[in-house]
Amino acid sequence: MNTFNKGSLRDFTALAIGGKLKYQYIPIENLKLAIAVYNSTNLGIQDLTIPDMETGKLSRYEEGLFDRLNLDNKSIFLIGELYANYKVSEHEFSLGRMKIKSPLVNPEDGRMIPSLFQGLHYQFETGDNTFFEAGIFNAVAPRSTGEFYGIGESIGTYAVGRDWTGSPAQYAGNTESDFLFIANANFKITKNSSIETWNYFIENVSNSFYLKPKFDITENLNLEMEWLHQNRIGEGGNSIDSLRYFQANSSDIIGVKVKYNWDQNSSVSLGYDRILPHGQFIFPREWGREFLFSFQKRERSEGSADNHALIMYYDDTFSLGDPESKINTILSVGHQWKPSVLNPKLNKYAVPDYTHINLDLFFSFKQLKNLKPEVLFVTKFANGDFPDNPNFYLNKTDLFHVDLILNYNF
Repeated sequence: MNTFNKGSLRDFTALAIGGKLKYQYIPIENLKLAIAVYNSTNLGIQDLTIPDMETGKLSRYEEGLFDRLNLDNKSIFLIGELYANYKVSEHEFSLGRMKIKSPLVNPEDGRMIPSLFQGLHYQFETGDNTFFEAGIFNAVAPRSTGEFYGIGESIGTYAVGRDWTGSPAQYAGNTESDFLFIANANFKITKNSSIETWNYFIENVSNSFYLKPKFDITENLNLEMEWLHQNRIGEGGNSIDSLRYFQANSSDIIGVKVKYNWDQNSSVSLGYDRILPHGQFIFPREWGREFLFSFQKRERSEGSADNHALIMYYDDTFSLGDPESKINTILSVGHQWKPSVLNPKLNKYAVPDYTHINLDLFFSFKQLKNLKPEVLFVTKFANGDFPDNPNFYLNKTDLFHVDLILNYNF
């Protein structure tokens, strides 16, 4: 992983090796017991504890390959999965440490060790295209850390940005929350329409409701819309304003996406998201990527209000000489119209307007079926008028970023 920052600002590079070893045991029919150990080891090609001289800041992306809370820790070993799973008829229960996949809570598996969750999970699926799941969780191992934390304790293990006064936010270690409850229901409305709903209740912090209807206009063309509504629950994490995580009373995101599929492996889409001005979109970065229409790898919309985003994706697959050797290419080009970097109430992380271009390449080889290489190229350009301060550039804009990932599945 390499980040080349603007001008004399420090460039960062890192190389990690590691993996996951998982064992499953089925003592009786329908019951599965599993344990998985994750590892990431720093091969030390650069000392990431040395900050950029002009800003005093460390790397943003590279430290995520390791224990970002203790960069002197050269190797992480984590029992990330340890669960019992019981399935009967249309019902399935899991208890313990596990992966969770959803639009806001997910493994965000773009580093060596994903985000993992501890609790009880239930799902119900029928043959008539109806799906329901719910889970309650009391601990999480955020990506790029080496242990599980309580729900409130985990919030703030990533960068905290600024509070509404412009001072460094102080909610890390001060957020009081005992559990996270997630519920999901998906329904097929008609032959050509469906709806997906999610609800995330963070005790004493916030509630986030997500709605995504989808319409198949033709066999190859579909339209999706999304709405995310958030409101503060209880004390927003702390009764003291200066220590509070969720500060606004509410926030809303509305979006629309059009996608055209040429065939099973080729598509183009255009997505737009609008974060309304009355409140920042706030959700713990420690718990997953935000799979909104405006998402692109290596950046987030979280922490912004009064924000516009327009993203184009082009996805295609090409043969490398034979049908079993191929390359899947995903090109995304997006622009974010951000509020002023001088307005912390609307721009928590002081990110300027920017144009973002990603090219993601996934390789498959006939002779090496277990090897799945990936190369990701990222570039971001700052736009608009803002003070010429390196804090608005370093690890944010006017950068070039490259990842080389070699996954081998035994």
